[in-house]
Amino acid sequence: MSVWNFLTGLVKPVTDLVDELHTSDEERLTIKAKLFEMQSQLSLKIMEYEARLLEAKTKVITAEAQGQSWLQRTWRPITMLTFLGLVVADTFGLTEFRLAEEAWTLLQIGLGGYVVGRSAEKIIPKVTEVMSKD
Repeated sequence: MSVWNFLTGLVKPVTDLVDELHTSDEERLTIKAKLFEMQSQLSLKIMEYEARLLEAKTKVITAEAQGQSWLQRTWRPITMLTFLGLVVADTFGLTEFRLAEEAWTLLQIGLGGYVVGRSAEKIIPKVTEVMSKD
């Protein structure tokens, strides 16, 4: 479930309840506008949190990539290449046993994290700049 669906799920029952209130149309619209404003503020806070989290992850990957030790700089790519080799071998039936579902999940997380982390290095400064202008 995405965060946006979660927020909408929290606010929708309240807006439905507002529709059922026996008040004027103007009062209902005012209440709905305030609820929408609250939902927007929550969304903004969640986006800020996720941007900070992604920035922290990016700093970790950047620090590893710029580390003094060869092993520190290359352990992630080596791990992902090893898993990629296992997946290719598994796909062509070259392994004695089939890879467990957890191995596939780990590969997806690892590749996704590495790609997202590398992309975030370029995107986060721009997102932070745009958010700080508001």
